[in-house]
Amino acid sequence: MEYPSHITLSLVTIFSPASAQLSVSFYGSTCPSVFDSVRAAVRSAINRETRMGASIIRLFFHDCFVNGCDGSVLLDDTGSFVGEQTAFPNRGIRGVDAVANIKTQVDRACGRSVVSCADILAIAARDSVVELGGPSYSVPLGRRDARTASIDTANSDLPAPNENLDSIIQKFGRKGFSEREMVALSGTHTVGQARCVNFRDRIYNETNIDPAFATSLQANCPRARGSGDDNLAPLDPQSPNRFGNNYFQALINRRGLLHSDQVLFNGGSTDSIVTSYSNNAGAFSTDLANAMAKMGNLNPLTGTQGEIRANCRRFN
Repeated sequence: MEYPSHITLSLVTIFSPASAQLSVSFYGSTCPSVFDSVRAAVRSAINRETRMGASIIRLFFHDCFVNGCDGSVLLDDTGSFVGEQTAFPNRGIRGVDAVANIKTQVDRACGRSVVSCADILAIAARDSVVELGGPSYSVPLGRRDARTASIDTANSDLPAPNENLDSIIQKFGRKGFSEREMVALSGTHTVGQARCVNFRDRIYNETNIDPAFATSLQANCPRARGSGDDNLAPLDPQSPNRFGNNYFQALINRRGLLHSDQVLFNGGSTDSIVTSYSNNAGAFSTDLANAMAKMGNLNPLTGTQGEIRANCRRFN
């Protein structure tokens, strides 16, 4: 099921004192076309490669979960500076080039050093959700870009594909998210793909998986480590490029691709939430929109903190 494009949910959560300084009209006088510019660039990126929408959403999540939504995940390793892109949960991270290109489009319209990379990523994630058939929500602006990054925090705070339910709940809980919000955000796996290296153990060694599903994946993901590691499979084979609640139906049928997906429905405390979303796409849509808006308010840098990067991939 897709969601009507006219569904727009207002921001309902102010998540930190700094987030109170964010405003939808932040660039009203300096870059009034920012939303239109980002939307057009996101649409172009997804038209070139549909998978890029899911990659941008993941990039946003992995940015916000590490010291807040500050664009730190976009920073490349350079010389003695170590960024977050080589952290274990970030292996294979995509979308950095796309965000840098969107930044170029925005700068062309409004000038350099006006709109932050953190804000561009936040808008691009929302527009990716919408472009792929999901719900819209308000994105207040005013985030500034970090001059630091933390690979250690990325390794400790980001959930990994092999994570168990209790650990996932704890990691989301430390960011202020309830179990229901965690399951809703996990539902972004209704789009995108995963690499064989991240689901090999599940399809060969786990028992809470539909045998036919496992067999269908083994042909493109050999048992031997190092063989076909980068081969891809859709996280939600029913609708890999469109938002909907098929992801939750797949979990009930033991067809979750990642271990960290299937643990959401495996006799634990989140089973009832998965069942609820599998039966009610509208509830998932509403909860996802609110959770995405809340995530965008995780500890932003504001005011004179940080900087406005000229190049998203390195600090000024």
